[in-house]
Amino acid sequence: MSGHLLVDPAELPEWLRPLVERAAELDPGHFGWPRENPPADARPAAVLILFGEGADGPDVLLLRRADGLNSHPGQVAFPGGSLDDVDRGPVDAALREAVEEVGLRPEGVRPLVTLPELHVPHSGFRVTPVLAHWAEPSPVSPVDPGETAAVARVPISWLTDPANRLRVELTGRHASPAFLVPGMLVWGFTGGLLSGLLDLAGWAQRWNRGDVRELDEAWRAAEEAEDIGFGRT
Repeated sequence: MSGHLLVDPAELPEWLRPLVERAAELDPGHFGWPRENPPADARPAAVLILFGEGADGPDVLLLRRADGLNSHPGQVAFPGGSLDDVDRGPVDAALREAVEEVGLRPEGVRPLVTLPELHVPHSGFRVTPVLAHWAEPSPVSPVDPGETAAVARVPISWLTDPANRLRVELTGRHASPAFLVPGMLVWGFTGGLLSGLLDLAGWAQRWNRGDVRELDEAWRAAEEAEDIGFGRT
């Protein structure tokens, strides 16, 4: 199943147009996820992949989950969560969760395309990524510090810099793409999605895929990364 286009790409900023056009045609295999259908008991969820344009050029919104959470503590993620009964679909769910997590004003967001559903076996979710344009940016910050530790608008130029890219290896698993962001290690599901989208848009640069580190070592590198102060709250 390919993505579902929600807008006319010709109406979008030139830098964002190729990504949206290509995203409407891809399938889950692009991200390396298995193509088989998820089990019937997998819970539907959605994440908001929100692209804006700030002082440092095009960027994407990320958050770091609070360290005290029982599920995925300290991990970096896109805003998102499971679909509730009040949601009309993945777009509604992704926007609602962004409002609840970072205080986003949804009227400034234009949903662009829903990507094919991705099954995440270890969490039991089947996740629909929703690509969106932050046409009218609003201030964002953790709504509940017990759930969200930090929020950042991370420049695409930072994510594509080869110096900030590596792979993380967990025991018994394949090494997966990761990014060093000051105070944030982007890896796992979020890192894989970001890596695939950078490739799809044609933004990615050549980087050292042989730089493979264990999770603890990669986290230390992220904590030691120079804090250049971009959009982090």
